Amino acid sequence: MEAQVASNSMSDFVNVMEIGRSGNRIDHKDSGRLNLDRDKVKNGLGQLVLTLVKLLHELLEHQAIRRMDAGTLTDSEIERIGVTLMMQAQEIDRLRQEFNLAEEDLNLDLGPLGKLL
Repeated sequence: MEAQVASNSMSDFVNVMEIGRSGNRIDHKDSGRLNLDRDKVKNGLGQLVLTLVKLLHELLEHQAIRRMDAGTLTDSEIERIGVTLMMQAQEIDRLRQEFNLAEEDLNLDLGPLGKLL
């Protein structure tokens, strides 16, 4: 059921907004407060941030491989990039474990686009 308001009155708008999906009025005594679990919010934010960091890490790895294949890096640059990427991967893994996330938790499902990583 889709709610529509065809009125200029704010009270009409409020009345429509107070009707839940079931068609019943929402009781503000029970739903007036937002109940958030701090650990779940922390882990959800950690999962999102780590997913983005992991995505950037993989993009950097692919760019480094492209530059190595093109021959635009010296041996010392290749060594530095390799060590840096390895340390970065270890830190991502450490943070993933700190947030109690599995490796597959960092691979978000984007619906019709498929998996992120």
